[in-house]
Amino acid sequence: MPNNWKTYKLGDLIKVNANSLKKDQIDFINYIDIKSVGNGTYEIPKKLKFEEAPSRARRLLKEGDTVISSVRPNLKSFFYSQNLLENTVASTGFAVLTPIKIDSRFLYYLTTNDSYINFLVKSCTGSAYPAFSPNVVIESQLKIPESLQEQQQIASILSALDDKIENNLAMNKTLEDMAMALYKHWFVDFGPFQESEFVDSELGMIPKGWEVKRLDEIAEKKSESFNFKEKSEVVFVNTGDVQEGRFLHSNKISKEGLPGQAKKAIAYGDILYSEIRPKNKRYAFVDFDSSDYVVSTKFMIINPKSNILNKLLYRILTMQSSVDHFNMIAEGRSGTFPQITFDAISETIFVLPPKIIQNDFQNLVNPMELKQDKLFAENQTLSQLRDTLLPKLISGELRLQEFTATIANAL
Repeated sequence: MPNNWKTYKLGDLIKVNANSLKKDQIDFINYIDIKSVGNGTYEIPKKLKFEEAPSRARRLLKEGDTVISSVRPNLKSFFYSQNLLENTVASTGFAVLTPIKIDSRFLYYLTTNDSYINFLVKSCTGSAYPAFSPNVVIESQLKIPESLQEQQQIASILSALDDKIENNLAMNKTLEDMAMALYKHWFVDFGPFQESEFVDSELGMIPKGWEVKRLDEIAEKKSESFNFKEKSEVVFVNTGDVQEGRFLHSNKISKEGLPGQAKKAIAYGDILYSEIRPKNKRYAFVDFDSSDYVVSTKFMIINPKSNILNKLLYRILTMQSSVDHFNMIAEGRSGTFPQITFDAISETIFVLPPKIIQNDFQNLVNPMELKQDKLFAENQTLSQLRDTLLPKLISGELRLQEFTATIANAL
């Protein structure tokens, strides 16, 4: 531990839940609830009249606040407040940490790293909804640099990595929006084909030579059991391990002690689609050697038939209108969770263009998809670097100058 680091009680450096709203203080709020918050991110707040907002909408946020869910902190629902909309308010289910005598970004990294989150988890009470009290944060003692400048230097390099990751995510979102806009222009509005002859169909007028097909006429469900023979370790993928087209980990674990749903094999070109809550967008396209991957039985594994390209089928199944339709079917079915099966969605109909037009479209979007893959791979590298540096820098185990070259190359 460096000599210029000192142990502080966190309550001497911050305030917790200091800015709470009372009735009739303001006319409207931009509200953030717990379900809209992820690991360092949150969805666009909901604009509400304050008088009509939930009673838990009371934590008024300021720039530089660290916001951590006090309920089930193991889920890592937290974010750093910046570029806030006017009257941004969080649920009382959050602990809002306002810096007083500590750098705001350093505070964020100090209280959202795995070590501190684990401390919060162990401090929780209650069985149904485990939660920690504000006093847990106030009374916690941590070693940090006495120098505000050193705090800022540590925070600046970590935030630079985070900013680069966010920029890459934004670029990927832009590329996906462009590809989907192109899809709509071609296959919904029929923009390039307006001079063609059109014919009537159950989905309206479509170009001659195109067809309306049910899902089970262009795709089929695959069910192949994973062969555990000659495998001592595997990569197990549950429904929570994919998100909007990406596998979130590739960690191998022993095949011993796997959960009962670890049964299905996957292969290059397969489409994984979670049966549970389609609106959560737990789907992915397999574009790598997946011979060591075993996935949950809660995934549908879907393959294209000969009349459609696999990438186009994936785009059709994952466009927002399809997700919304599948989710409506799931919500209408009885059961513990909103859930779909391939049979339940098999009658969904789509417009299918001829193969030559499918190929022309795919040639246009291929460069976008390759760029997305490159940015995602870069983010994986940056995230690994950040996750390696954060606990060591925030604890004083390693000094920033030791990694200057590595960080410069990464950025």
